[in-house]
Amino acid sequence: MPETTSSPVRPARRRVLIRGAAVLGALLAVGGGVAAATTAAQSAGAEESERRILTQLLDDTSSVRPEQLDAYDAIAEQRIAYSEQLAAEAEARAAYLLTPAGAQETARDLASSTYGWGDDQFSCLVSLWGRESGWSYSAYNASSGATGIPQALPGEKMAVMGDDWQTNPATQIAWGLAYISGSYGTPCAAWGHSESYNWY
Repeated sequence: MPETTSSPVRPARRRVLIRGAAVLGALLAVGGGVAAATTAAQSAGAEESERRILTQLLDDTSSVRPEQLDAYDAIAEQRIAYSEQLAAEAEARAAYLLTPAGAQETARDLASSTYGWGDDQFSCLVSLWGRESGWSYSAYNASSGATGIPQALPGEKMAVMGDDWQTNPATQIAWGLAYISGSYGTPCAAWGHSESYNWY
């Protein structure tokens, strides 16, 4: 009969297991899901076994075989590593979207999905906002008070799209596209006006 232990789990190992359980919830929230963090062989049956072992460990009322502990440790560590990878990727993506290139990517998607504008109109938009702000969400004209990627005047106008208008390029872009659509019809018409009058 396999050797068992009813003594409290070593503190270091117990911390790993508790952390692994927390990571499981984080993975589900992030959207990767359990299946993305484990192999097919570690799916439904393994998950139920993990929950049972974890309950035993936290309660310290049941015996757990050493090999069960080792298997659970391995899965918990795998999930911790996966969650950290997801967090790093999300952080990198968020940082990228704050750059001019990331802002242009967001604008291209919104222009196409919301207004049906293709690459010809997007090319005009790149030129227009390149001149206005260099596609920087933090751009500010001290002389006029124009703010953000679309150089809204005053910047507070963009609050209709979200309270984060000062720090979120997507909010500024959504406002800017709506302004262009309502005032000029298309980015190329707005660019033509800017070429003639140096403002839009």
